[in-house]
Parts: sequence; C-alpha cells; structure tokens
Amino acid sequence: MRLTQSMCTIAECAPGGDGPNTARPRLVKIAVVGGSGVGKTALVVRFLTRRFIGDYERNAGNLYSRHIQIDGEMLAIQVQDTPGVQIHEHSLDCNEQLNRCIRWADALVIVFSITDYKSFELLSHLYHHVRQLHPGNMVPVVIVANKADLLHIKEVEPQQGLQLANMLGCTFYEVSVSENYNNVFNAFHLLCKEVSKQQITSTPERRRTSLIPRPKSPNMQDLKRRFKQALSAKVRTVTSV
Repeated sequence: MRLTQSMCTIAECAPGGDGPNTARPRLVKIAVVGGSGVGKTALVVRFLTRRFIGDYERNAGNLYSRHIQIDGEMLAIQVQDTPGVQIHEHSLDCNEQLNRCIRWADALVIVFSITDYKSFELLSHLYHHVRQLHPGNMVPVVIVANKADLLHIKEVEPQQGLQLANMLGCTFYEVSVSENYNNVFNAFHLLCKEVSKQQITSTPERRRTSLIPRPKSPNMQDLKRRFKQALSAKVRTVTSV
C-alpha cells in the first residue's frame, strides 16, 4: 500500500534528488501543542498523510519527518507531536521536555477542542508561554479549533476562538480532522510559508541545531503499520517501536 497518493500542492517525496542542481531542502520545524484529547496526533497524521484514524495510543511525543513539496518548493518538514498540557494551580504544567520542543520549533500550532472548554482556557496561557520561550523572536503561531463536526456536544463557540486568536494576533482555523483535510493543510501551509519567508530574509547564523534527537525508528513506518491494521478490519493492537 502506498502511504501517500499524489496531491495538487503538497506531495510526499523521497529525500534527496537525482538532478545536478538538487539542493538540500529547506528545514521547517513545527511543534503541535494543546490540552489532552484535543486531537493533536490526528491533526499531524492528517496533514502528513491526508488520512484519518480515530484510534491512537496515548501521545508519547513523537517526531515525524517528511520531505514534501509546497507551492513548488521542496521542504524537509519535522512535526513534533507533544503530550497534553494541563493547568495546575492557575499556571501551566509544562515539563522540560515540552519546553525543549517549543524552543526547538520554528512555528507552532496550538490546538483546542470545541467540545472541551478547559482546552480553550489553555490557549492564552500556552501562547504567552511560547512567547516567553521565544523572547524577541516572532515565531509564527496558528490556533486550531478541532472537532468542528461535533456540534451537538460543543462547549466553545467558533466566534470565541476567532476573537481570542485576533486578540493574540494569530491566524485561526476551525477544522474537523475526521471529515475535512483542506483547513488542516491550510494551517500548516501558512506556517511553512511564514517560516520560509523568515529563513530567506534572515542571516545564516540564525539557523539552529535541533534540540530534539532524531527518533530511533522511523515513525512513518509505524503509521504504515496502523493503516494496514485499520484497512484490514482486524482488531488494532498497538505495539511500541
């Protein structure tokens, strides 16, 4: 089974190239943060593969790497999935692992669920925490409201998310990861364009080394395994890599 089919503006590509003018793709590092159960992993997988699987193991903070083409430019995109964040005694409960992920990232997606008001309350706290970890650096941030299809159990109105995003100076997207790919793609597409623009206008000294080690095993292979399990209609058995 081929993991990703051909796409119009985004396509999975193998690293490297055959032509004499092949250059190393521009690296874009994106971290996805938010509360527990808001659909961060599903969002990442939807963007990278255009597929949706509703059953995931608890988030262990995986790093996904893909060479893709966006608007004609080859990019090496690393997307860091992160464990859920909670508020403890009116402050964020952020461990050092999460802080390293935020510092490492060139751009961030902050996700909440319209079915969970507590995840919405995390937004402004997370945003200001990101700014504290990126002092003087206007790292692009997009706010994503997930589970837009679950209107019958919503706790947050779309207008609330939009108003908060405008107040924070962020772009806002309301998405249903399970039903629609377009806005998921648009959110990541915007961040990639913003990061590329910054990288083009910045000096070479701005380039930073990754603070997150490469995964010991290819996570996309794990995704292929899950796809095969889902499509075979057998009982899914999640195994750690």
